[in-house]
Amino acid sequence: MAIARIKKNDTVIVTSGTSAGKTGVVKSVDPKKGTAIVEGVNVHKKAMRRTEKTPGGIIDKEMPIRLCKLMPYDADKKCGTRMKTGDKDGKKVRVSVKSGKTF
Repeated sequence: MAIARIKKNDTVIVTSGTSAGKTGVVKSVDPKKGTAIVEGVNVHKKAMRRTEKTPGGIIDKEMPIRLCKLMPYDADKKCGTRMKTGDKDGKKVRVSVKSGKTF
């Protein structure tokens, strides 16, 4: 797979699909499958069986979304942005192309 430019706890915006335009925080990333789980994005209903721990019923579950449909969200410009790598104090950091802010 391609290099995952999205990391856990990043704020991202969805660029295409049924959830296009929604923003959320990344909960987890699976670079091998090329997917991520984002809070409040790609939510589906799931029927859960009652167990000792859970009451069961129909719950809302966040499903994985492809990384190619996600873009890092720049809060300063209020839109998606591409990332580039830069140097800051001798360390490699991710920098927003639009605003120049480090992530």
